[in-house]
Amino acid sequence: MNAASSLHEYQRWKRWEPLFWLLALASPWYLSGHALLINEVAIVALFALSLDLVMGYAGVVSLGHAAFFGMGAYAAALFAKHINPDPVMGLFFGIAVSTVLGALASLSIMRGTSLTLLMVTMGVALILMELANKLDWLTGGADGLQGVIMGPVHVPFVGRFEFDLYGQVAAWYSLAVLFVFFLLSRRFVQSPLGGTLMALRDNRLRAMAIGIPVTARLALIYTIAAGVAGAAGALLAQTTSFASVEVFAFDRSADLVLLVVIGGAGWLYGGVIGAAIFKVLQDWISSITPQYWTFWIGLFLVVLMMVGRERVIRPWTWASRGKKK
Repeated sequence: MNAASSLHEYQRWKRWEPLFWLLALASPWYLSGHALLINEVAIVALFALSLDLVMGYAGVVSLGHAAFFGMGAYAAALFAKHINPDPVMGLFFGIAVSTVLGALASLSIMRGTSLTLLMVTMGVALILMELANKLDWLTGGADGLQGVIMGPVHVPFVGRFEFDLYGQVAAWYSLAVLFVFFLLSRRFVQSPLGGTLMALRDNRLRAMAIGIPVTARLALIYTIAAGVAGAAGALLAQTTSFASVEVFAFDRSADLVLLVVIGGAGWLYGGVIGAAIFKVLQDWISSITPQYWTFWIGLFLVVLMMVGRERVIRPWTWASRGKKK
């Protein structure tokens, strides 16, 4: 099989994928009582997708990814409060601001060891968190940015949809944005450019030896991932009409790494499935034992690592690997 045929086979949709997305996009309808949870899962899944782009496909581990998430959240909330309440315009504004921040922060990943990168990325998020706390005239400080009123979502040729208290419109809105970004990310990682990212992830020195501009590739994917994380943050601010300093918190970044590990790094569905498993378990266990739900989540993670994540996700990944004789 030549390279062109192999790439075409890699890009082809598997049989289960359309069904997966149809069920996901229809879930706010047949699980209307859990629309708020579905909306949260979609936002976290998009956030995890952004980290998977840099960690799974470029090999860059970040403990400060919440910086871009929080920047997107505050940008979208401030845009809605002071400029225009249109959700789509606010979403694009949040993406633009977080992308610029990602481009500036990408300078930090061009030098230093992996430990240095972890500390730098974490430091950026902590600095932004402190700025959001101090600039209370702009961000609301520790009380959060309040008074954010979102306008309806305009769907061409369909109509206008107001955000409701039950979360159905918010869930469909977030799922639609997740699906669009998943398609774009899939197209990117399955392109020849995405192939060079995986090459430098596996062996950076060899990638440099064959002429791949490693520094430029890392800066590019880091910037793109920052924009995707900003989109997730913007969705959170828009669907809750609120933004607080908590969006920059370290535990948000740490939980994100767990989600990608649960679902599998270097596989775009890993972040989506990991987010669904983690948030559903968190909601279910906390409803049973509000005081000790973190213990059971931790136990699940320990068992998952001991059993082997590959055994858990094998039914999903087997079809995508497509064994060839």
